[in-house]
Amino acid sequence: MRITTNAILRNYKSNLGASMSNLDIARTQVMTQRRFNSTMEDPSSALRAAVLNRKYARNEDYLNQVKDVQSYQDAQEDGAMQISNIALTLNKQYGLEALNGTNGSRDTRLTYATAWRDAQESMVLSLNASYEGKYVFAGSDGMTPPFRLADVKDTSPGAAADATKQVLLYRNVDVTTGDLYTADNQIDPNADNSESARKERLKNLANDTSYVDLGFGLNISESADKNGVTVEDSSAFNISLPGIKLVGYDETASGDNTKNMILLMGEISNKLAAEEFDYEGYRELLGTFDGQRNNVLQHVTTLGTKTEFLTTTKERLETNEINLTTQIDNVVNIDMAEAIMNFSWAQYAYNAALKVGNNILTPSFIDFMN
Repeated sequence: MRITTNAILRNYKSNLGASMSNLDIARTQVMTQRRFNSTMEDPSSALRAAVLNRKYARNEDYLNQVKDVQSYQDAQEDGAMQISNIALTLNKQYGLEALNGTNGSRDTRLTYATAWRDAQESMVLSLNASYEGKYVFAGSDGMTPPFRLADVKDTSPGAAADATKQVLLYRNVDVTTGDLYTADNQIDPNADNSESARKERLKNLANDTSYVDLGFGLNISESADKNGVTVEDSSAFNISLPGIKLVGYDETASGDNTKNMILLMGEISNKLAAEEFDYEGYRELLGTFDGQRNNVLQHVTTLGTKTEFLTTTKERLETNEINLTTQIDNVVNIDMAEAIMNFSWAQYAYNAALKVGNNILTPSFIDFMN
């Protein structure tokens, strides 16, 4: 078979081009530290890298969400503990001291009555605690202060025409009767204030939920409620702790014998300030107040359990982050020792190809003709 000079040159240029290409690829890998820089270089690895990057980004979102929820729940726990501590001081110190016979004078009782009234306002402030602009005891409506004490007209039978009473409003709803009030502390004439509606209103507020997705497989289905959807409890984390549930409300919506700590404090203050001290009535109110303090402690315990759950979830997500980082590194990033070795070999091969080019044209018959 006859091999022509043109064939040799064509073959040489083709092989030299391949050596240059290999050298360029090896050089790029060393500089970028990546196995590939475009999808066409390695389609299967590029697809796998895209999937892993999506998983990593989603896991990072969940991890940031968990950290935010932990801080939000810490604010809830701090507020609940503050309320519990105020209640403990009032009940075990001021409450018992006022029962002491040596402190039975009205002037002394008036001092304790003032202390109870001031603590009542402090507790309302604690219930309106916020975290990053969101009120932590407002249920799903965290943009508006949930609680306010108001003096409204007393419309109960036998009350004087100008008589007023103190009510505690949670998201504009009376926690003892379930009546809906307007912003100027008037009963909303357009609201359904039937007994069943008031009862249902209080129940809905106490069981209000606010879910966040922490990577448990959020499951949402159609529902007939006002939102049109319902979230499966086990598929999301409920960060809501309605203040009305924390400090108590009247589940019968009757307005009698309130279980609310704030209003109990007002009633205890009134008992202490009365001309004639009702010892048995005061003692009964004090017992009810202490029972509601135990309810607050139960919620604090529940918050502690949820905090442990969040800590475990955070650790799981951090482990997932490490695993995904390792997988992405294996798919995308190159072993630098191997890359440098490949680059050195490609450079050696290219230099050798150039040296061969110097000797590619061998002497011919023409060179020996005179």
